[in-house]
Amino acid sequence: MHALNPSKIRAAAHRAMALAALHADSSLRTRLTRYNNHIAKARALENIGGAK
Repeated sequence: MHALNPSKIRAAAHRAMALAALHADSSLRTRLTRYNNHIAKARALENIGGAK
C-alpha cells in the first residue's frame, strides 16, 4: 500500500481553492490574485514534495 504524500494532498487542495477563487463573487482583480497565489503555492509544494 502506498503512503499518502502530504505535499501532494496540500497541492491538490490549493488547486481546488484556486478554482473556487475564480468562481467567487468578488472583483476580477481579487479573483485573479487569489487564483495566482493558490497556484503558486501548489506549484511550490509539488516541487518540494516531488508530487506529480
